[in-house]
Amino acid sequence: MVTDSVRRRLLRGALGGLALAPLSGVLGGCSQSRSSSMARHIDANTHTKTHTNRLDVEQAIIGCSRYPNGQFGAVVATPDGHPVHQFDLPARGHGIAVQTEGSLAAAFSRRPGTYLQVFDYRTGETWPLRLADQNRYYYGHGVFSPDGRLLYATEGKTATSEGVIGVYELEPSTTSHPIKKVAEFTGFGIGPHEVILVDDNTLAIGVGGVHTRGRTPLNIETMQPALVYLDRRSGELVEQAELADKRLSIRHLSLTDTGEVACGQQYRGEPEGAVPLVALHRRGGRFESLIAEDEEWLRFNHYIASISSLDGYLLATSPRGNCYGIWRASSRELVSVSPLIDASGVGVLDNRWLVGSGAGKVVSVKPPANRASFQGPVMWDNHWNIINTPNLSV
Repeated sequence: MVTDSVRRRLLRGALGGLALAPLSGVLGGCSQSRSSSMARHIDANTHTKTHTNRLDVEQAIIGCSRYPNGQFGAVVATPDGHPVHQFDLPARGHGIAVQTEGSLAAAFSRRPGTYLQVFDYRTGETWPLRLADQNRYYYGHGVFSPDGRLLYATEGKTATSEGVIGVYELEPSTTSHPIKKVAEFTGFGIGPHEVILVDDNTLAIGVGGVHTRGRTPLNIETMQPALVYLDRRSGELVEQAELADKRLSIRHLSLTDTGEVACGQQYRGEPEGAVPLVALHRRGGRFESLIAEDEEWLRFNHYIASISSLDGYLLATSPRGNCYGIWRASSRELVSVSPLIDASGVGVLDNRWLVGSGAGKVVSVKPPANRASFQGPVMWDNHWNIINTPNLSV
């Protein structure tokens, strides 16, 4: 089994051989973005920037990253992994929510997170940083409403880890406080992580069930993970599903192309335990776990990050296992496991998967097994999305 310390050594070794493009230091505050061709100052209070050019890019990658100088950011990059906009973040980021209609994105800090950062991924403009409310912290994920006016964020209560969905209204015309919390949904469990939209009216939430102090778990023996569905307008619980093994903390979610919710788990049991780490759920039914041999599950080092479906296959990444796996959705059986140091985000572009790495590699995968890879300068961290970007500004 690959341990976290081994993973870190592998990552350092991979980065040591890269000629990463140097970044020009961390800019003051988080009201600036940088392009690959020029530096630009952005006034967060007026949402304006000083210079604009156009880049003919129809689609792009957007995700959190680490800088070579040890700092953190969010990056909009071309499909070959080269940055167009880089947004400095005050601490490590995790997931990014993207408007379906519009050009705003929200980067969430890694749990227990203290901030969310909204920015315009087409123009490079940033909004004022939104800090977590008192006695609240962010779990690292969120999702926009279908019309893009509301942002739903997974949060926790500091003392108890009780789950909260913070509902934020975005008002770009309000320059001082454009991100206003208008509601909180509670009562669905502790330790929520990722939230997604499964239809226009329903949120799905991966509830990990773990009470933590900082990042230290306190209730492993009594944790109660679940996949819960909430009405996004009222916050009412509409459905709940549970895995048989309560040591499987449900973490990451993805809506498949057949309408099921794919759930990636973190196993909190014995170090030598080999358990299914990905399961599928259809509304009104039960969980169905994906199938692999014990030694194959152990390759993932008890943790699944990003999941994506394409052409009847599922791909799941494991940064802790330094690999990604591909399953055939119809049979639930594993097709292959491939090594990739610090495997992180995955998304679909031109009917292929793009899989990212903390070492800068991007792997293009045509299911089930056609692969190509290329090296870029961005040290991708955790998750990313593929976005449509006509008339991207630089």
